[in-house]
Amino acid sequence: MPALSSTMTEGKIVSWIKSEGDVLSKGESVVVVESDKADMDVETFYDGILAAIVVPEGESAPVGAAIGILAETEAEVAQAKAKAASAGAAAPASHPVASTPVPAVSPPERKKVAESAPSGPRKTVATPYAKKLLKQHKVDINSVVGTGPFGRITPEDVEKAAGIAPSKSVAPSAAPAASPKPAPAAAPAAPLLPGSNVVPFTTMQAAVSKNMIESLSVPTFRVGYPIITDALDALYEKVKPKGVTMTALLAKAAAMALVQHPVVNASCKDGKSFTYNANINIAVAVAINGGLITPVLQDADKLDLYLLSQKWKELVEKARSKQLQPHEYNSGTFTLSNLGMFGVDRFDAILPPGQGAIMAVGASKPIVVADADGFFSVKSKMLVNVTADHRIIYGADLAAFLQTFSKIVENPESLTL
Repeated sequence: MPALSSTMTEGKIVSWIKSEGDVLSKGESVVVVESDKADMDVETFYDGILAAIVVPEGESAPVGAAIGILAETEAEVAQAKAKAASAGAAAPASHPVASTPVPAVSPPERKKVAESAPSGPRKTVATPYAKKLLKQHKVDINSVVGTGPFGRITPEDVEKAAGIAPSKSVAPSAAPAASPKPAPAAAPAAPLLPGSNVVPFTTMQAAVSKNMIESLSVPTFRVGYPIITDALDALYEKVKPKGVTMTALLAKAAAMALVQHPVVNASCKDGKSFTYNANINIAVAVAINGGLITPVLQDADKLDLYLLSQKWKELVEKARSKQLQPHEYNSGTFTLSNLGMFGVDRFDAILPPGQGAIMAVGASKPIVVADADGFFSVKSKMLVNVTADHRIIYGADLAAFLQTFSKIVENPESLTL
């Protein structure tokens, strides 16, 4: 199971493109996997025969776990099927107890791999971190015996081969021992009401939950600003027949304002420094069936309004069909969330991890205003609230940004240049 995004911890098999017994070529799509954000085709990195499918359609597996077995020759197919059968027989026992049964299942596999290694030349597989340690400690990969699933070389194997005491093994062993204790205490605290139904998170919902919890560690503040939108509404009516959306107008206005206020486009990820991002990538929150995703309009300040709108429509279509590539949803530097189409007049948005600010846009509604001479008139007003990371963005920075954004929206001619 590959890691298809930086936040992915497990994947769900949507469908197998290939069947058992099919001959595969390097780079050929084999299986469709649902990650935390999208459905993606997974390719094979080797030539061979798909001898056995370990994880069937509809089931999930953690990143790094075997989901299928590739045989190099016809002679290996029977052995691979036997491995898959033994893994499948052990699977029901491992599901209810999470990670505890894994060490009990894996030793027989390790022995089989070690015993069968001399029978012929095979490709040695190692985890990405294990490969890094191999290079760091100058250890020959052929001298390391893998103890992971199906002979996969783990970081602990490399440390053992290099003569280093694996210090990391203490933490994981302590964690499983500690984690079951609070779980029983939490269970009786929230009894289910009669007729209630527990629905597990989808992969996407789990990713959203993780990000929202992570965002709680960032000290944020919020600034609201009223903006008159009569001119923007008039421009929208002109360009709407040409395929321009209000989302594209707002994204373009935000990008133009960020050019003048780069600190609002900055990000802080380690709590010790911050980065002025070289690109202005506007992520826009989109509700899709079963979750939320933020397709990214990359270099929004450099694209004209019509190209931006075309790009946005393509991104929305891909998002709703769960076909976004990782760089199309995880490269945002500033986020825009618009609930105005639902009649919401104002709301606060939660800051996404790794970004400096997010703008929440409410509906444009008519109000009565008085000018400097005391004459009354009716104008449309929109409220925007920006949530920002106070470690890098201060109140004056955000106020100045909102003033610039307001001027662009109230005098929108520059949006079409």
